Amino acid sequence: MIINNTHSFSINFPGKLVFGNGCLASLPSEIISLGCKSAFIVTIQPLLGMLDAFISELGKAGLLTAVNTGIVQEPTFNDFENLLIDAKRIKPDVVIGIGGGSVLDMAKLIAAQLDNDQTLADIAGIGLLKGRNIKLICAPATSGTGSEVSPNAILIDDIDNQKKGIISPFLVPDIVYVDPLLTISVPPAITAATGLDALTHCLEAYTNKFSRPFIDMYAYEGMRLIAANLVKAVKNGKDEEARSQVAMGSLLGGFCLGPVNTAGVHALSYPLGSSFHLAHGLSNALLLPYVMEYNMIAAPLRYADVAVALGCERERDDLATAKKGIEKVKQLIADCEVAARLRDVDIPQDAIPQMAKDALKIQRLLKNNPRHISEEDAINIYQKAY
Repeated sequence: MIINNTHSFSINFPGKLVFGNGCLASLPSEIISLGCKSAFIVTIQPLLGMLDAFISELGKAGLLTAVNTGIVQEPTFNDFENLLIDAKRIKPDVVIGIGGGSVLDMAKLIAAQLDNDQTLADIAGIGLLKGRNIKLICAPATSGTGSEVSPNAILIDDIDNQKKGIISPFLVPDIVYVDPLLTISVPPAITAATGLDALTHCLEAYTNKFSRPFIDMYAYEGMRLIAANLVKAVKNGKDEEARSQVAMGSLLGGFCLGPVNTAGVHALSYPLGSSFHLAHGLSNALLLPYVMEYNMIAAPLRYADVAVALGCERERDDLATAKKGIEKVKQLIADCEVAARLRDVDIPQDAIPQMAKDALKIQRLLKNNPRHISEEDAINIYQKAY
């Protein structure tokens, strides 16, 4: 693989990032200091108890607040429109997303679309959103998507049942609070799936056709932190150190999503989510080792580096080391007790040809893959994962 480092790239950081156990307690005073009068909060039902004091503090300061917990799975265009109707009722001057990736993605889009005459169809794609005037704050409650710092929002188009990406620097939040304690209550299965998603972000950025040394720093350290701590976080959700390290790894993976983005694993995982409603992290975990096996001959040194980041020793040559990395990923998946085969999650084998056709539509990600993936290649990868 020839890495092209000559093209320019850009990375949009949030205006302010706060990371640390318990840091969410400081967010209400920050919001109040902004002079906001009304806040629309997108979150999930299980977090409401933890957010009681947060919401109460905003109310005592005179802020009108509305809370929506309607996002319970990967969102659709219709889900977004319903959320937007709810948000418009209070005309918020700040939108706050506290939850997993889908919640954060919707909060980002709500802030952008509250006073925008563009439709979702108008802005689906890269760089089509004209701007954002409403303040946006995100706080992740899972360690997985990195959405809190990425310029991406992903949702399913009800018309063709395909996942669509909206990518814009205007979707990067103004303020981000990463409080690993918010992830303490996340169940083991979700901890595992979201952690493997974060690992995939880092791994696909590092092995990307358009990888950059500046992003490699985030990607490599993200892989190292997640690989060393994810199983601990899955086995003991109250391990604050493990939770903190995985949260940092996820955050670093989020920084990779704008300037470099993901590749073949994510493209092939999209049909699993849109057609079979599998969680995004689980979809990636099911495919990750098999896309790695397909890709490693195109970028043996990069995949050898991945293996070392995952904790493997260097072998006699890069391919041998890369193979150790693939085995390490398979072991991580097994140790996290995540399904390892498509058949384990009831994907019918006869669905594979259509899945391959749908995956090939995601060229915005496939173009990043270190090795070209044809429709036939996609079918073969799915078959190996079956």
